[in-house]
Amino acid sequence: MVSAPLPTVEFWFEFASNYSYLSVMRIEDEARRQGVRLIWKPFLLGPIFRALGMENSPFVEQKQKGAYVQRDMARQCRKYGLAPWTPPSVFPRLSVLPARIALLGADQPWIGAFSRAVMELNFAKDRDINAPDQLAPILAALGLPAADLLGRAQADSNKARLRQQTEEAGRRGIFGAPTFFVDEEMFWGNDRLEDAFQMAREKAQATASA
Repeated sequence: MVSAPLPTVEFWFEFASNYSYLSVMRIEDEARRQGVRLIWKPFLLGPIFRALGMENSPFVEQKQKGAYVQRDMARQCRKYGLAPWTPPSVFPRLSVLPARIALLGADQPWIGAFSRAVMELNFAKDRDINAPDQLAPILAALGLPAADLLGRAQADSNKARLRQQTEEAGRRGIFGAPTFFVDEEMFWGNDRLEDAFQMAREKAQATASA
């Protein structure tokens, strides 16, 4: 009997994205509960928006949408049992440095804990997430070599990797975050996380029974 392949979901997220915050804070536990393998894909939304003709987040460019999102985020944080929603005093924040660090840790066991801590820094504590002196304590608290990782994150080769990953996001049709892929099937938005997981499980089961 052929064993079922492990259901796999690509998780494309941005540290400046408030709806990515909701997914980052719950996705690892949900993946563990459902037996889904995650592929963490940090990227930058800024270049994606510019390629689509936008100079800023639609939550900034469209005031009505921005006002709605503030109310919605407060509701969603209550729904998921997160810390009370703290509207960032700077939105969207620069998130290049944490994305570069996350790229180094994408296949490491600390990626989830690191990503959650950065998201809390931004959306619960209203702190700068692009500053080394804010990220170093997070890395150290995880038992990681902070200075080494910060140095590697800023290496030209890693900078190029993040650019390439963001370009890949554009090529695959990503227009916002979070976005999930099951093979080439795309799901956009925190509220589609469960749908992506369900399809991943169904595809794995179909492959095993073929």
